[in-house]
Amino acid sequence: MLPSTVDRVPLNTASGVNARIRSHTRQSVIRTLQGGPRKIQRRLAELDREWDIERVLEANAATAVLVGFTLAFGVDRRFLALPIAVAAFLLQHALQGWCPPLPLLRRLGVRTATEIEEERCLLLRAVSEGAAGVPAGGGGASSAAG
Repeated sequence: MLPSTVDRVPLNTASGVNARIRSHTRQSVIRTLQGGPRKIQRRLAELDREWDIERVLEANAATAVLVGFTLAFGVDRRFLALPIAVAAFLLQHALQGWCPPLPLLRRLGVRTATEIEEERCLLLRAVSEGAAGVPAGGGGASSAAG
C-alpha cells in the first residue's frame, strides 16, 4: 500500500531529522513571535517564498534531465542513462516518497509543504489570539513530520 501524500516524505526521513526539522520550526515560531508584528509579517513573507521538498526535487530533476540530454546529444549517447535514471527516481518518489537526494535535502532542512504550512498556521493563530495561543514549545508543529 502506498503512503499518503502528506506522510510519504516524513515516513522516508530519519526520525532524528524529522525531530530536528520540528524543533527548528518551533524555535522559529518562538523567535518570530518575540520579534513582534513586523517580524511576524516578514516571516510570513519568507514562508510564502520558501521552496518545499517537492519543488526542490522537481528543479533538481529537471536540471539533471537537461544536462543528461545536452551531454547525450553533444558528447555521447550513453548520457541518456541520466535522464532515464532521473525519471525512474521521480516515479519512485511519487509513489513511495523516497528518492536518492531526499535524505540529503531533508538533512539540509528542506521541509514539506505541510511542515511550512504548519509554521504559517501557528503564526497566524498566535496573531489572531494575541500571541497567547502558542505555548512556549511551539504547539502543533510536530504533527506533520510524525
